[in-house]
Amino acid sequence: MVVSGPLMADLAAPQSAPNTDAPKPLRAAFMFIFVALALDMLALGIISPVLPKLIMQMRGGDPSSTARWVGWLLTVAAIMQFATMTAVGALSDAIGRRPVMLLSMFGQAINYVIIALAPDLWWLMIGQIIFGITSSSVPTAMAYVADVTPAGERAGAFGKLSAAFGIGFLVGPSLGGVLGNLDPKAPFWVAGALSALNGAYGLFVMPESLTRERRSAFNLRRINPFSSLALFRQRKNVRSLAIVKFLNDIAFWSFQSAFALYAMYRYHWTPQDIGLTLTLYAALSGGVQILLVSWVVRRFGERASVVGGLVFGAVGFVAIALSPTGYYLLLFLPIGVLWGLAGPANQSIMTSRVEANEQGLLQGALASLTGIAGMIGPGLFTTVFALFIGRESHLHQPGAPFLAAATLVTASVIVAYFATREPHTAP
Repeated sequence: MVVSGPLMADLAAPQSAPNTDAPKPLRAAFMFIFVALALDMLALGIISPVLPKLIMQMRGGDPSSTARWVGWLLTVAAIMQFATMTAVGALSDAIGRRPVMLLSMFGQAINYVIIALAPDLWWLMIGQIIFGITSSSVPTAMAYVADVTPAGERAGAFGKLSAAFGIGFLVGPSLGGVLGNLDPKAPFWVAGALSALNGAYGLFVMPESLTRERRSAFNLRRINPFSSLALFRQRKNVRSLAIVKFLNDIAFWSFQSAFALYAMYRYHWTPQDIGLTLTLYAALSGGVQILLVSWVVRRFGERASVVGGLVFGAVGFVAIALSPTGYYLLLFLPIGVLWGLAGPANQSIMTSRVEANEQGLLQGALASLTGIAGMIGPGLFTTVFALFIGRESHLHQPGAPFLAAATLVTASVIVAYFATREPHTAP
């Protein structure tokens, strides 16, 4: 399923002007959005440890074929998400946030039910198409919050929404692993129920945040998801740092698309083992973001944080690839999560290199890069995994996807080393 680890941080900026005069009942609706996003991420986290096992059962236990199907399914969802992201945002500006949010919630519930009932893999493909379209509404949730939150409180509100993502990913995988040990399809029923409950709650509780006089006509010229990338042609001092981010966004997909396959194949882990490990990873990553990033940047500076974080990331991927047992993998996991030092510092440098009135365009362009990475990464790493465990492989190396990710991150270290020497001021 499509998630975006660093991906979720790159949310498109709201496309319409925020409603700074929103009444208190609308501001109170923020809590609904918080709960809605937490439940969405919880549902997504629940299914992450068990999807490969379900596909493997449908493929007769063939790990190589399973890996390819995981890659295809994730890629299809990412393509649909990227292709519809800007269109969904424009649609919410035209008809309001509420109907788009409700369609997303009920659409995701339908996707999970389809997967739970799927007799074959082609039904899973249909579910992924639905999921890709409905999950592209996350920027609409951000726009809703901008509508109902005064300008001075908006940064704190978006920070709280990041916590909602974290809560969902922290709890979901371990719960999904426990359910998956009972029945591989049980997590999908639970995820579907959560999404449906979320939608039903919103149907009766969530007010519209965008008044009719503030809406804009739907314009086809606004729905090109590649349009925001023009910024990187205009700002050369941002382009190299964007390449760093892009390479790391692709590398992240090695963990998301291939880790469960790798752990099942090499360590014979159960969905519960995988879910608990993903929960541990989320907890450690959250700790880095909350406790370490600010201190490290203040102590060593943004440039050292970027380059150092990337080095830790490359080492962490190599450690995953070469760990002979699950015990060693868990032992090295805290080193790998220090990769999280790089992203915030890199983004901070980029924001200092564009004008104040280009910040929204920058965030939209970065979100587009993340979407493109999501179309490349799943197929790349699952194909690498399939090739290096297949019968025809001359070099049996199940950790190959993570060695490939380490190569991408190492390349980004070189780019970042030179790119961060440039002045931090906007042109």
